Amino acid sequence: MLNVRINTNSEIIGILYMKIPTTPPDFNSLINNIAKEPGKIGALLSLGAKADPQGKYHHWDKLRHLKLPSQISTHEEWWLAIKFARKALYKNIPHSDKNSNYFVYSEPDAVRRLLHEIDIHGGGELKATEQVANPSTRDTYLINSLIEESITSSQLEGAATTRKVAKEMLRQKREPRDKSETMILNNYYAMEFIKDISNEELTPELIYELHVILSKNTFDDPGMVGKLRTADDVYVGDDRDATIIHVPPKAKELASRMKSICDFANSRHPTNFLHPVLRAIILHFLLAYDHPFEDGNGRTARALFYWSMLKQGYWTIEFISISRILKLAPAKYTRAYLHTETDESDVTYFIIHQLEVINKAIGDLLEYLEKKSNEIKAAEQFIRKSSNIRSLLNNRQAALINRALKNPDAVFYIESHRGAHNVTYDTARTDLLKLVNMGFLKKTKTGKAFAFLATANLKKKLENIK
Repeated sequence: MLNVRINTNSEIIGILYMKIPTTPPDFNSLINNIAKEPGKIGALLSLGAKADPQGKYHHWDKLRHLKLPSQISTHEEWWLAIKFARKALYKNIPHSDKNSNYFVYSEPDAVRRLLHEIDIHGGGELKATEQVANPSTRDTYLINSLIEESITSSQLEGAATTRKVAKEMLRQKREPRDKSETMILNNYYAMEFIKDISNEELTPELIYELHVILSKNTFDDPGMVGKLRTADDVYVGDDRDATIIHVPPKAKELASRMKSICDFANSRHPTNFLHPVLRAIILHFLLAYDHPFEDGNGRTARALFYWSMLKQGYWTIEFISISRILKLAPAKYTRAYLHTETDESDVTYFIIHQLEVINKAIGDLLEYLEKKSNEIKAAEQFIRKSSNIRSLLNNRQAALINRALKNPDAVFYIESHRGAHNVTYDTARTDLLKLVNMGFLKKTKTGKAFAFLATANLKKKLENIK
């Protein structure tokens, strides 16, 4: 069992069952060996190997176990042919790894296909959905996605609070009870902060401010919140046998590297176009690779991904949670970093993984929206049986009644109703009290807060309204 850590202060990003990927054969050594056979290199090049055979950008660790193409004798020869194709596509990223080599990336067919899917499904199709297009329901879905990302991004790094409890805390706006809940609340505030600064240029100071928001009241040493780490004992590895997988750059380099990351995030070159989604993904990678802080690096990196997407006009990113998908398969997330680091700092591995995550998140959202749309239509058809009900309920009240019909044990609060629909406290209170007066809800008290529950035989009461 691999315990993946960001540093000696134990910021956990996953408990993974995996092994370190095998480092690929050295490219120059392969050339020297094959060059001993006259015409061999030319024969390999004439095969026209692609950077991503059959649409898969395999690492050597996987490729060495696959069935060889008929015209190739060894896996080493196949790898060399593929690397020739990849190197022809490589573009430098203006930020170096810890060995002073530029990170590189490429755009093989697999990358272009995934980018196209994001542009199509994450843009026009999502924008056309009724819930996103309708101002009366749009805020509800924005709040839900914001809460989901806040919870799962924190859970990726060790927050133990359940989704149910976390959602209750955020909707009711109650104070967090422990470090896990504090991480989640901080992440919620950070995502709101990201939206507020989405039109600004990225600076080291803004990243430090973001880190302060994410890390408030969660550090053993509060003095390191919003500050670059000063120690070099930072690693990713297994505590049990001291296996070290990744050692980030030295602390003395972090200030200049932070400026380099910001320059990359802000740069725009009309003659050297970089797809906006690729820029956001690479920004995510670079911050996490450098691990500039004692803790909270993963959360900061993912928040910067959202900043970059919003900055570059991808407003629909607000409606999805990438961390929810990452949490389903954290080993793949970590392996994407490891594949990059073990293969000439080729960030394409991480890019493809993140593109797949984004597409999965968009697909899940579209499926969810379709399901909710069908549920809403069914409930609306029921409510439409009575013109009196239509005239009595606004959209927010109708949504709450729909929830109550589907979940008779649901408990509603003024704060949760306010948070779900992004309205004022007085508006939310009026909504609920009116439903009480109509006999659809009953009011009780939980602690200092009022709670509202569906009355018995709610559906029958609705049916009796003529």
